Amino acid sequence: MRLKGKTALVTAAGQGIGHASALALAAEGAQVFATDVNEALLARYAGVANIRAAKLDVLDKAAIEAFTKTLPALDILFNCAGVVHNGAALQASDDDLDFAFRLNVRAQLWLIQAVLPGMLAAGRGSIINMASVCSSIKGLPNRCVYGTTKAAVLGLTKSVAADYVGQGIRCNAVCPGTVDTPSLGERINANADPVEARRAFIARQPMGRLAQAEEIAPLVVFLASDESQFVTGQAYAADGGITI
Repeated sequence: MRLKGKTALVTAAGQGIGHASALALAAEGAQVFATDVNEALLARYAGVANIRAAKLDVLDKAAIEAFTKTLPALDILFNCAGVVHNGAALQASDDDLDFAFRLNVRAQLWLIQAVLPGMLAAGRGSIINMASVCSSIKGLPNRCVYGTTKAAVLGLTKSVAADYVGQGIRCNAVCPGTVDTPSLGERINANADPVEARRAFIARQPMGRLAQAEEIAPLVVFLASDESQFVTGQAYAADGGITI
């Protein structure tokens, strides 16, 4: 077990990539604290070995600080919570941009600020941020707000990596292409023609299919493990060929 003896905190662990990653981290021996703002989604962890589930609203700084103070020293933080906004620049309202920055960027920084002191005291830690190939890596249609905030996540990742590289802290980002998650399903079903919307999502993947959350989780495990101990400040794409 690659993560035996390590402790991890995962946000947005109720479904999708967060859920798949929490299970994968636990399967490798980590003690996982799986959190989500939707407490009902956490019921799926009942009886799962190595996982303790708890409600956490990552938009609430006080809640983050209070919750992390109850945890043992963390070795791994996976900042998975985020939101996707649909629209080009002319469809981007101030409220859309503000909310996306709060959830996609500021919440990640708040979690990092909450767990870094303990990691620094231990002289080790792996921070993994959820980004996207839709960021500074590649522009995609109707993703102005999303791409802007995910580009900021890459900047945050590199900044944290640079500041603490000499103190045992690693910080990397996971950059998926299109993943077949419940949130994607909700966005697809919100279209007038869901069948055509799904076809369009698949069409932009050169592999001709969507990723599954379980195909992203192994990358999270790798970045959490000592196998990646010489890796920091990197943006790892798992995108089905979008960025070829």
